[in-house]
Amino acid sequence: MKYQAVLFDLDGTLVDSVPDIAHAANAMLKAMSRETLPLADLRNFVGKGTAVLIKRALCAQLNYIEPEPALFEQAEAFFNTFYHQSNGTQSELYPNVLSGLARLQEKGLKLGIVTNKPEQFTLPLVQKTGLAPFFDIVVSGDTCALKKPHPDQLFYACQKLGVEVENTVFIGDSLNDTQAANAANMDVLVLPYGYNEGKSVQNLTVNAIVEDISFAADWIFSQN
Repeated sequence: MKYQAVLFDLDGTLVDSVPDIAHAANAMLKAMSRETLPLADLRNFVGKGTAVLIKRALCAQLNYIEPEPALFEQAEAFFNTFYHQSNGTQSELYPNVLSGLARLQEKGLKLGIVTNKPEQFTLPLVQKTGLAPFFDIVVSGDTCALKKPHPDQLFYACQKLGVEVENTVFIGDSLNDTQAANAANMDVLVLPYGYNEGKSVQNLTVNAIVEDISFAADWIFSQN
């Protein structure tokens, strides 16, 4: 059997968490007497971790200017407070996530989450959305010294699961995900519906573009 494990990104891959994130980001901006931002803009700001999201929100643009450290620390404190309140309240699983995960689990594949989201937000979201029973490991943005697009989290997940990189496939939704997998020399599938800064996934270096997690399961079974 070629694949023994499947690793997943979280936000934009398994869960649409933008409503909760946007609520926290706009509450942060209000607390700092700044203009709030449309949901569509904030959706494009997601995908490279909380710190980048906050910096983009402060500048109200994708290509942010690095804020003063004191300003960022204030913004981060506000965001964390508000996101603790909103995390998991409006987030929804994408279609066919649970059925796809169940099929993979039934085949005996080891499953893991690899996300740039900090653990303090990752674990509650995984619990609230009912994902926890499917996963053997959850690697958050602060689990390793470096996070995606670096490959370290993927290597760490494989080590903990006791599988080789060549027997693992990663499923994500963004350039950040595919760059990490490419750097690890790991097979990678990408979904077209997630958070890729508003850009198409058609030009990413991947093994396949799959419609949803159930289609991803079909692809994996076809390789095994």
